[in-house]
Amino acid sequence: MAAVGNTTFDNLGLSLQQDSGKKKQQLGQEEFLKLMTTQLKNQDPTKPMDNAQFLGQIAQFSTVSGIQQMQESFSSMAASLQSSQALQGAQMVGRGVLVPSKTSLLPDTGGLGAGAELPAGGTLNVEVLDSAGQVVRRLDLGTRPAGLNQFVWDGNDESGTRMEAGTYTLRATLDQGGSTQSVSTYGLDVVDSVSLGSDGLTLNLSGLGATKLSDVRQIF
Repeated sequence: MAAVGNTTFDNLGLSLQQDSGKKKQQLGQEEFLKLMTTQLKNQDPTKPMDNAQFLGQIAQFSTVSGIQQMQESFSSMAASLQSSQALQGAQMVGRGVLVPSKTSLLPDTGGLGAGAELPAGGTLNVEVLDSAGQVVRRLDLGTRPAGLNQFVWDGNDESGTRMEAGTYTLRATLDQGGSTQSVSTYGLDVVDSVSLGSDGLTLNLSGLGATKLSDVRQIF
């Protein structure tokens, strides 16, 4: 559709609104309809507007209007999703979560919960290391199937002495008939708070730090 200048607008009794010192570059629906009606009224009867041109102008305006409505719908949808995430995050506070981590927490009482991801079935062995990197306990967890396998360390070292509460490193391996490989581990922790940002919902854990909600493998 051809550009419409100030003179045309003045003749039609319309005016371009000013926005921060700049002229408005788009027609609203009301202005567009008034412009089209006036154009039809003032056309030369001997040279009426071509139907294809008329329909093309309407189609062009409809496309722009449709895009604006779609953008408004997307904005509304984004706001709704953000509110839903905030509600979901609030429900996570105080819950236990299993997340990808090389460490896990030993509480003041009870055992340390964790997990290991096995690519295939076999014997799962786990070494528990203290902050100095010393192995305090070796766990033979027997034959386990492929997938996520949970386990608990009772918090005692090899001599049966209770270890101090805190963060311990996990080193897990899969033994398949003499062939040994390292496998990924998961730590168990409690959600202290949540943060909602442009990249989604972040869970702030009591000891393992921040992690994305999408990284949570299991919720307790």
